[in-house]
Amino acid sequence: METPRLSSLYQQLILEHYRNPRNKAEMDEKTVEIHMANPVCGDEIRLQLRIEGDQIAEAKFVGQGCSISQAAISMMTAKIQGASLSDAEGLAERFTALMHGDTEVAKDRSLGDLRALQGVSKFPVRIKCALIGFDALQEALKKHAAEGPH
Repeated sequence: METPRLSSLYQQLILEHYRNPRNKAEMDEKTVEIHMANPVCGDEIRLQLRIEGDQIAEAKFVGQGCSISQAAISMMTAKIQGASLSDAEGLAERFTALMHGDTEVAKDRSLGDLRALQGVSKFPVRIKCALIGFDALQEALKKHAAEGPH
């Protein structure tokens, strides 16, 4: 019996997150919300975070778009729940580097499911799709830092 290729498993994982997104819901008590849209392809998301102290207590999103954008933000919100703000910022930086073809970051097991998206880096027009949620995360962290704790 032939084992499935890794790229096939990655595609399945991306489709699983697209069809059954994690944390896709409106949040009642959010600390910060960022809206991002990519008019070129129609991806649109609103990232909502509830931050307590220096930790992301809850992360949710609403939006629509291609399988890559929706799977990436689903994976991201699952990964940042309970993370410190600095760990979330580091994750966004590492994932951005991955999307820009950094081969060292591609070996980083701490990215978890997000590693399934590394093939996107070979398609420049799709990189923005994968990064829209992470761009929103970085903006949310900046906005939270600028507003100070609640």
